[in-house]
Amino acid sequence: MRSFLQTQGWLDFQKSIGRKTWRFDNGKIRANIIRHDIPFGKNYLYIPHGPEISLGEIQSGLKNEVDNFLKYLKDLGKENKSIFVKMEPVDDVVTEVIYRKGLKHSKKSIQPTKTVIVDLNLPEETLLSKMHHKTRYNIRLAEKRGLKLEEREDIKTFWKLLKKTAKNDNFSTHNCEYYEKLIKFFSNDKEFKTKMVFEMSEGRGLAGAILLAFGDTVYYLHGAMDREYKSWMAPYLMHWEIIKWAKAQGYRYYDFWGIDAKRWPGVTRFKLGFGGQQVEYPGSFDMPVSKIWYLIYKIVRKIF
Repeated sequence: MRSFLQTQGWLDFQKSIGRKTWRFDNGKIRANIIRHDIPFGKNYLYIPHGPEISLGEIQSGLKNEVDNFLKYLKDLGKENKSIFVKMEPVDDVVTEVIYRKGLKHSKKSIQPTKTVIVDLNLPEETLLSKMHHKTRYNIRLAEKRGLKLEEREDIKTFWKLLKKTAKNDNFSTHNCEYYEKLIKFFSNDKEFKTKMVFEMSEGRGLAGAILLAFGDTVYYLHGAMDREYKSWMAPYLMHWEIIKWAKAQGYRYYDFWGIDAKRWPGVTRFKLGFGGQQVEYPGSFDMPVSKIWYLIYKIVRKIF
């Protein structure tokens, strides 16, 4: 399954928010490359959910193709004075190929290495039966409150909810402008669809989500809730209504986009409660460009 992070549309969005980008595509190996600036005037190059390698297109000379690609990345890194190149492939075969080239497995991943995916091809009754019994109970509880799912572009409300959620659940956020641009950038796109939804009660948003639809999948990219109304269980009903909406629209999968039992235990339990399949990606791999700065970078990350 192709990742939306490796599309031209996503690369264009990254460019629109001020990041330098490149696209490598020789018909056999493809990669979106995004420069991430970090403190002290340094940066690293990042390939999200890639590279993609079409092994069927490479009849022979796989070693040369991969070597040429890695040389391109190394040269690009030197031109940009990058510390390293970070790759996060989703294909095990691609991972094996690049790992043989001496790339270092990194504990620091940008994208989640695990997620939960709900199969929307199943009947609603089956989807409900696969959920944890507490999840079903909380959905019914929220329904009794009379909550309703609404699509509305209300960045201020979402940002207010997100800041509180991020602080409570210990995760970082983008700035407010990022979410606004994410919604607006793909508003007229044929390949992508983005939407912001809220679980509402008498005009008040109790939980919100930013969704992205690509191919046969709807992704839950960002979410937040009002903890003053935690007992109302709004996020449970919100996701159940999103699932039903996505199913009615003909999508095949709903991707909760990231779990981590150590970093986000509460969020992970919540997402697992919907009974989807756990999927694990190979992880993150670094190719140092400047060995000295890469060593310094790793030491600083351990300290902070």
